[in-house]
Amino acid sequence: MQRQNILAILTLVLAGCILFTGCTGTQSTTVTEPADETLFVYSGAGLKAPMQEIGTVFGEKYGVTVEYTYAGSGALITQMELAQKGDVFIPGGTPDYAIAVNKGLVSDDPQYVAYHVPVIAVAKGNPKKITCVEDFTKSGVKVALGGINETAIGKAGDKLFKKHGIADAVEENVVLRAPTINELIVAMNMGTADATLITIDKMNVQTMEAIELPLEDNMALIVPIGTTTFTKKADLAGQYIDFVASDEGKAIFARHGFPTYPDPTYAGIMP
Repeated sequence: MQRQNILAILTLVLAGCILFTGCTGTQSTTVTEPADETLFVYSGAGLKAPMQEIGTVFGEKYGVTVEYTYAGSGALITQMELAQKGDVFIPGGTPDYAIAVNKGLVSDDPQYVAYHVPVIAVAKGNPKKITCVEDFTKSGVKVALGGINETAIGKAGDKLFKKHGIADAVEENVVLRAPTINELIVAMNMGTADATLITIDKMNVQTMEAIELPLEDNMALIVPIGTTTFTKKADLAGQYIDFVASDEGKAIFARHGFPTYPDPTYAGIMP
């Protein structure tokens, strides 16, 4: 009798499995959508406007969350050295990318996206009558410049002033050495500086006027982008880089005032 009861109980349990859980076949599982992947990008501060838009467009198109850290290129390189994490590096110019390559932080085969084109920016109305970089040495002119070790524009300006033999004289008028190009914009907007070197895409026509540099002083910088050597998402990082360097990505840069690579106007500028 006891054996019959046990068999009856087992039969009921087995029937319940068949009816409610399907345990006599393959177990059913709940299929859920995979979570969005995340990509981490080190970006020059001067590229923030187009990169933010690119992150949104790319994210919506491919279901990827793009996270950025924005800073001067020197600071970004230091961050990469310390963290050894992240996927993509896009600085303001190839000189800073070359530094990262030499430190073994990024791949040595970047793609090229756009140009950072420096101009002299002066206060609206040009009250100090500045017409060229030599005027940065005039008495009473307050000059704001990017940090030489922190920014691409700071390095380019230092090279230009040395070429003209006026580096020391310019430095006597410097009231600000900024860690990113954005602080230079603030200084000009607030009127705490009379002149600066910034890139044409950063001009605020409400508070500034641009004076183009002569062709012999052309300091246009090519904007490169490449993967870090420690990325764990090489395929996704490559897909993102391809998008940034595509016609669609370059069109976003163009909307934000950047000439895109290649451009015949800057044919003499080599990566």
